[in-house]
Amino acid sequence: MGVTTLSSRELNQDVGRAKKAAKHGPVFITDRGKPAHVLLSIEDYQRLTGRHRSLVDALAMPGLSEIEFDPPRVTIEGRSAELT
Repeated sequence: MGVTTLSSRELNQDVGRAKKAAKHGPVFITDRGKPAHVLLSIEDYQRLTGRHRSLVDALAMPGLSEIEFDPPRVTIEGRSAELT
């Protein structure tokens, strides 16, 4: 993952370059030499916000193994289907 830094002026002159760089890591956009904004790919944003997480990602969350989970047993009885 590479980090790219662009000034606001550079961003305005070449948005395509910023979008390509965001595929490989965050792009810091500066105003007067100070970081002001960050451009992320949608995948990085979703990973950071926890949206569109897969089941594998959710189960790999840190600290998940320390959560006690003991659901009650449920018995489901089958019944015959009426096909008339």
